[in-house]
Amino acid sequence: MKLPGLLLVLLLSLALPACDSPDHAEALAPGWTLFVAPHLERWHEAEMAHSGGFTRETDEFVLKAGSPMTGIVYRHWKADDLPVIDYAISYEARRVQGTDFFGTVTFPVGSVDRCVSFVLGGWGGSQVGISSIDGYDASENPTGSRQTLENDHWYHVRIEVREKSLRVWLDGRPIINTNIAGRQLSMRAGEIDRCMPFGFASFRTEARLRNLRVEKLPVGSRQ
Repeated sequence: MKLPGLLLVLLLSLALPACDSPDHAEALAPGWTLFVAPHLERWHEAEMAHSGGFTRETDEFVLKAGSPMTGIVYRHWKADDLPVIDYAISYEARRVQGTDFFGTVTFPVGSVDRCVSFVLGGWGGSQVGISSIDGYDASENPTGSRQTLENDHWYHVRIEVREKSLRVWLDGRPIINTNIAGRQLSMRAGEIDRCMPFGFASFRTEARLRNLRVEKLPVGSRQ
């Protein structure tokens, strides 16, 4: 018996995966969840001056408001053989109170000694971007943009790190796609470098973080 054409098309569409969805790629790729055991105890205070401190609540981290910054750092990146190229980071961040950055993540690009930060909500609460590229921070280089970022909303961030590119999605929307071939990548001057090689920071805000995942991506694709 032949299936009606419409039913056959429906069955085929259910069997095929989405081709260009970051969420679908994340679900299939092997990876590490760093806010749970055995990685949970490897997070430490980034020891910034006048830090507000941090606490762990089940699978969430709470960064209390600092004067100005609070940070946490995962120093075991190299020892745990986590990737430095062809990998993705995904996490959720929420600004509980305050008006500045709340889920800024520092991560390696090619080496644990070569790091940048994705700024989430800096410069008064709405600036996003990569700091720093060719000496210019997120408010000065082409990766920067202004986004509406509200308190008490969980924002989903996904970052893909490639040899020649950095790509960022915010709540599933692409907001950064920049070529880094031949570019100078560095940390912005200041205590943010205490989050190297991998860590999070907030600026005069209380922030919550959850669902952190690092995944290895297929080598050479989406360069």
